[in-house]
Amino acid sequence: MTTDTVQTFADGHDVPARPRYDVVVVGGGAAGLSGALALSRARRSVLVIDSGRPRNAPAGHVHSYLTQEGVAPSQLLATGRAEVGRYGGELVRGNVAGAERLADGRFRLVLDGGATVEADRLLVTTGLVDELPQVPGLAERWGREVLHCPYCHGWEVRDQAIGILATGPMAVHQALMWRQWSDDVTLFLHTGPEPSDEEYEQLAARGIAAVDGRVTSVQVTDDRLSGVALESGKVIARQALVVAPRFTARAAFLAGLGLEASEQEVNGVVIGSHVAADPTGATAVPGVWVAGNVANVTDQVIGAAAAGVRAAGALNADLIAEETRRAVERYRRDGLARAGAERGRGAPGAG
Repeated sequence: MTTDTVQTFADGHDVPARPRYDVVVVGGGAAGLSGALALSRARRSVLVIDSGRPRNAPAGHVHSYLTQEGVAPSQLLATGRAEVGRYGGELVRGNVAGAERLADGRFRLVLDGGATVEADRLLVTTGLVDELPQVPGLAERWGREVLHCPYCHGWEVRDQAIGILATGPMAVHQALMWRQWSDDVTLFLHTGPEPSDEEYEQLAARGIAAVDGRVTSVQVTDDRLSGVALESGKVIARQALVVAPRFTARAAFLAGLGLEASEQEVNGVVIGSHVAADPTGATAVPGVWVAGNVANVTDQVIGAAAAGVRAAGALNADLIAEETRRAVERYRRDGLARAGAERGRGAPGAG
């Protein structure tokens, strides 16, 4: 299933303040705001279009972000919006419903409310949607006790009874990884493939139990996950449950530019979709950059922020190159015009 949490914010407008910008950033998360900050400081006219639906809204805190450890996601974004605004960047609430390339090479975006805005360049940082396994109760606990990233949440559930819900070939890898944070880890085989003999040996060596049978639901006691129910009727007490969502890029609106998401693999296993790009974030469509989870589903918040800055630098350099090319063309035209005028007047002192 798809989970999405709405987060509203006050620091934004409903329509763009002007018809055209140097750069429109689509998505106001860590990647988008970091890119917008760098571009605004580069004296670019920048508009950030954000839906107010951040992926990490269900989580209580951001982790492994140096100097911001433990900050609430909403606070990180509020601070980021204020910093972008300090340098003249603008923010508008909304979703981009479609995009097209104009005859002069610029881009026109259509917002879901009907407003349009044009840009010389696009930075797409729309992130992804976590599609959870179809088990009743998972979505309601997502980001709380139903988790997927140990580097994001492992410390918070250290030494607790942790379950791993197997839905694909990476399940044993997950179980072995989460064993770093607790010595009480159970792998629920659920719909995942049967582990190999070597994998069973690895699990046994690490003290990880493997439980047959489908998981039918999760149990909650006093607003906390308390157990995992099997189709046999047995309930195994657990305090946290690890899942492997499918990570689906939010990129449908790019179809009008001929840009679509493709599968992203880890160790030969498809874990979701992303918009392919080079190391700077440049896509196959000239003038369009991507950063953050829409480009790399495994980026954590600090990695997404760094990717936004990196893309902003490359994007700004591309604008500078185009502006220089145009300036040289004008310079040459003006020089030819001046030379022609001088020839028309004749050489000084002639006649």
